[in-house]
Amino acid sequence: MNYLDEQFIKTTTQKELLVKTEVLAKEFSLTAEQYDQEGAFPFKHFDRLKKEGYLKLTIPKQYGGDGASLYEFLLVQEKIAQGDAATALSLGWHLSIIMQLNETQTWDTKTFEKICKEIITDQKLINSAATEPNSGSPARGGKPETIAKKNENKWLINGKKIFTSLAPALDYFIVPATIEETGEIGDFLIPRSQIGLSIEETWDTLGMRGTRSDDLILHNVEVPLEALVERKQKKVRPAAQGWLLHIPACYIGIAISARNEAVEFAKTYQPTSLPHPIKDVPEVRRKVAEIDLKLTTARTFMYSVAEKWDIAPDERAQLAYDLAVAKSIVTNTAVEVVDLAMRIVGGQSLFRSNALQRHYRDVRAGLHNPPSDDITLKILADRAFRD
Repeated sequence: MNYLDEQFIKTTTQKELLVKTEVLAKEFSLTAEQYDQEGAFPFKHFDRLKKEGYLKLTIPKQYGGDGASLYEFLLVQEKIAQGDAATALSLGWHLSIIMQLNETQTWDTKTFEKICKEIITDQKLINSAATEPNSGSPARGGKPETIAKKNENKWLINGKKIFTSLAPALDYFIVPATIEETGEIGDFLIPRSQIGLSIEETWDTLGMRGTRSDDLILHNVEVPLEALVERKQKKVRPAAQGWLLHIPACYIGIAISARNEAVEFAKTYQPTSLPHPIKDVPEVRRKVAEIDLKLTTARTFMYSVAEKWDIAPDERAQLAYDLAVAKSIVTNTAVEVVDLAMRIVGGQSLFRSNALQRHYRDVRAGLHNPPSDDITLKILADRAFRD
């Protein structure tokens, strides 16, 4: 670990967790480019994560999990992203769902406990499939066109979801659907094995290719009545969702990796026009210093918000705005840092063989993860002009 890693370690437990995670990150970095070029899901990475027990990181200790704090969750996300961003983001969705369910307690306790047990004993993976072609991201308030119709003692569900991260590997899909009878929006827990559920391989993007966020197709999928795990309530003000900090943690991890690539390049690259490596060029040193300044500023804010979340559970509702701001600051900083790193390396950063071109493509995906910058700016403006 370098000083960037040690900067935010506060306990022995955190250091041990980070040391363990660094081993995996270095391992993942060796095959990240292969998965990216093939646009394939990193099954082997997840086999390692399962073997090392990372799927239970955010499961409460009372159910047999590690009970990681938000702060520890972010340390893990940031470090894994330095090895492979797609693996980190994919793992983050799974772990954040568990943290969300534990925090909100919107599911029946027995159902949540059952899922936790299956994750621990059977290494099951779970994620939400919420975005749709026409309604877009649920963060913008669109009503699902996926329809759930009650038919005697079961639900019949039809619809299509896009951006379904981990699609090839998921065991459970949490599917928001409009309940035909009442017009309510409900979350339905659907196992992969359900007849009528299929995956359409549509994921062909520039960045985050390994997440395989393919389309989920639901054609006359029958599930029992208890598959309705939550009826959604309309929120008047933005909710505090600390677990979503896994998103900026992932992207700032990419930025750290890009920074490290640029620093190592500057230490060894010596053009014939210079009597020394470019690390001694004032402009290169200025850019590296600017990178570290940006990283320290963004990470300090992100981890301070996470620390507030962990320390004062009763005050979490007040962090909604800080959480949105953290996402915006950190993801935009990550984009800026990768750009600066590429300016240091120059044209060689564009070669397929150079990891920086992958970081450049991956890091931009963060701008489109929730909440988007325009939503953050809107809620901040609304707060400023609230009567």
